[in-house]
Amino acid sequence: MTLTSRVRRFALTVHITVSVGWIGAVVAFLVLVLAAMTTQDAGTLHGAWVAMALTGWFAIVPLAIASLMTGLVMSLGTRWGLFRHYWTLLSFVLTVGATAILLGNMQTVSLFAVKAGSDGADVADLRGGLPGELLHAGAGLVVLLVIQVLNVYKPPGMTRYGRRMQRLHPDAGER
Repeated sequence: MTLTSRVRRFALTVHITVSVGWIGAVVAFLVLVLAAMTTQDAGTLHGAWVAMALTGWFAIVPLAIASLMTGLVMSLGTRWGLFRHYWTLLSFVLTVGATAILLGNMQTVSLFAVKAGSDGADVADLRGGLPGELLHAGAGLVVLLVIQVLNVYKPPGMTRYGRRMQRLHPDAGER
């Protein structure tokens, strides 16, 4: 499948938008975690957990899935391919991994948000979940930035499959 120039540019625009949005949403999540970790106010702590769940489910998760889907379209519809270059393959694997970890972690965030929203929630218990969220969001941000660098710099290096396809179809890279 080869995308036309117009469709490729549109797909690239959407991919960049959702990918950068994913990074921004993770930064917002980190701000909520840090606010919750540094506050002495129980109401702010409770509100931060609820806001983290909302940010996660309604911004981060949809942007992650959209980034994964548009990345697949870009890799399969352009000369880069999904399995031809190490950087595209690594970018895909990191995106799938980050999305899977995100989906698993959002279960925990949801549990804490439900606790935070209930009457008489234990403040110490709510604080106890914050270091894990700092780790998840911080590591997630690093992974997303690594993916971004890979996609901008496109380090050289073809996979064995890519070299074989280049030998079999020398004109295929000209799309």
